[in-house]
Amino acid sequence: MTYIEAIVLGIIQGLTEFLPVSSSGHLELAKVFLASETLPKESLLFTVVLHFATALSTLIIFRKEVAQIFSGLFEFRQNEAFHFSVKMIISMIPAVIIGLLFEEQLEAFFNGDILFVGCMLLVTAVLLLFADKAKNTNKNTGYVSAFMIGIAQAIAMLPGISRSGATISTAVLLKIDRVKAARFSFLMVVPLIFGKIIKDLLSGDLSFENSQLFPVSIGFFAAFFTGLLACKWMIALVKKSKLYYFSIYCVVVGFVAIVYSLIL
Repeated sequence: MTYIEAIVLGIIQGLTEFLPVSSSGHLELAKVFLASETLPKESLLFTVVLHFATALSTLIIFRKEVAQIFSGLFEFRQNEAFHFSVKMIISMIPAVIIGLLFEEQLEAFFNGDILFVGCMLLVTAVLLLFADKAKNTNKNTGYVSAFMIGIAQAIAMLPGISRSGATISTAVLLKIDRVKAARFSFLMVVPLIFGKIIKDLLSGDLSFENSQLFPVSIGFFAAFFTGLLACKWMIALVKKSKLYYFSIYCVVVGFVAIVYSLIL
């Protein structure tokens, strides 16, 4: 992997993990257009490092909320922090079940099939358009809505379906406050990311060579700092109801991917 590839992939991961345009879909497209055999699907180490970088940026942005979640979870008091913590756990259930039961089937989608990615980006575009037109409210996330948002997150395990786009759109369509929806969306994925990282570390499939140190480090910092900016930017855009910009973007990229796959 070259330094340029590491920087490009780090920026892609940092931006698309938070912006509703599908990080997995863009990384699949990058695999095809950069034509490299050492991109995330082939380099498990690089994938783990990039996801750790974006998870770390999320923890920094929401450090106060994370502290409240931990305090609420272990104090076992009937307060807002405790209920929020329980809702976070409920939201993770669908993705955990799907990830464990259908791991091989999911991995089959990550084979550079950009036609599928393009179609899923169009689905993401429709979700964002509907969410953008929904009226804003002051409603909090409930237990049932947390589970429904979790289902959206599980569906977004498919490349091309934006995780943040699907979860935020589902929350907004459930009439949950936009800013609260964005916060819940970004926080609910952090435990899953760390869980996946631990699983990959314990699998014994990770390999490291000294030549990988600098490219992997560059990719980490690119994803981390880009993620910090993208997270803050996304919260502001959701608050201002600007999701249709990303809907248009997904339509354009989706059609480009579809056309490219058909003329190959």
